[in-house]
Amino acid sequence: MKKLDWVQSILITGGTGSFGHEMVTYLLTHCPHIQKIVLLSRDEFKQFEMAQRFSEHQDRLRFFLGDVRDKDRLVRAFKGIDVVIHAAALKQVPACEYNPFEAIKTNVLGAQHIVEAAIDCGVKRVVALSTDKACSPINLYGATKLCSDKLFIAGNVYSGVTGTRFSVVRYGNVAGSRGSVIPFFRSLIASGATSLPITDSAMTRFWLRLPDAVELVRHALDTMVGGELYVKKIPSIRVIDLATAMAPHLPQHVVGIRPGEKIHEMMISHEDARHTLSFDSHYIIQPDFDWWRSHDAHADGVPVAPDFVYHSGNNVDWLSVADIQAMLSDSLVAHAH
Repeated sequence: MKKLDWVQSILITGGTGSFGHEMVTYLLTHCPHIQKIVLLSRDEFKQFEMAQRFSEHQDRLRFFLGDVRDKDRLVRAFKGIDVVIHAAALKQVPACEYNPFEAIKTNVLGAQHIVEAAIDCGVKRVVALSTDKACSPINLYGATKLCSDKLFIAGNVYSGVTGTRFSVVRYGNVAGSRGSVIPFFRSLIASGATSLPITDSAMTRFWLRLPDAVELVRHALDTMVGGELYVKKIPSIRVIDLATAMAPHLPQHVVGIRPGEKIHEMMISHEDARHTLSFDSHYIIQPDFDWWRSHDAHADGVPVAPDFVYHSGNNVDWLSVADIQAMLSDSLVAHAH
C-alpha cells in the first residue's frame, strides 16, 4: 500500500500557502484516484488565486473558508475526509512574540481542535507539519509548535487502538518559501543593494526544497502507525555561502543574530536520541507509548548513538556554492513552469 493508493479524500489546513500549492500539484499529478482535495484557509483572495491556477481541476478541488480556531467549522469540513494534513499556523517569530495569545490560539488550541475534530469525524490519518524551532525552543513560536507536536502525538491515545492515527513531520525553513532568506536576498539584489546582511558568519541552515517536504509527508502517510515524528535527512548550507551564490559580486556585512534565532537549525536534540531510529532517507523519533513496540513498526530502523544530535551545523552532507547556484537555477526554472 504505497503512494496514497488507499486515500479517496484529503484536506489540507492552511492549504493556500507554499506547501499547499506544492502538495496539491503533487496530488493532482500523481494521485488520480483521490477524488476530493479540500483546501481550508482564512484568506478568500488566496483561495480565489489558487482556484484560478488549478481551474482545470475544479471537479476535484474544494475550497473551505475557515479557521482552525473554530472547531465547529473543522467538524463540518472533516466529514467524509480520509486524511488531514495540518499546515496552518502563525509562523513569524516576531509576530508571535508580540501577539503571544494569538499564537497560542492558532498553534496550540488549533491543534487541539484538529485532534478532536479528526477523532469525532473518523478521519483515518493526520499528519501535522512542525518546525526545527519546536526542538529545544527558545521563542514563543517554537514553544507553541512543541506543544502542538505533543498534542498530536498524544492524540493517538485519545483515539484508541483502532481509531484515528496522528503523526508529525518536522523540517526547517524551506528554500525559497515566503519568509525564507532567499526572496529577501533577491529583493535586495534587485533593488541595487551594495552589500548583503548576514546575521552571523557561523550561521548554518538545512536546505529543504518544497518537493522534499511533500515527499516526507507522503512517506509519513503511507508508513505511519501513529505517534512518529519524522525528520528528513537533508543537506546543510552556510548562510555566507548562500549569499555568495546569489551575489558573488557583493560584499557581506554582519548585522547580528536576531531575538529568538539560533546559529544552527536543530531537528533532533540530545534528549530525543534515545527514542530515535535512523533510516536511509530520514529519522523517526518514537513516542513513549506502551503499545508502540508491540506493532513491530519500523523494525528496519537503526537506533542512533545515545549522544546523537542532529542540527544543521553538525551535518555530514553539505552544499557548496556551486551546488547552491545550481539548485537556485533549477528552482527558478520550476517556478517559471
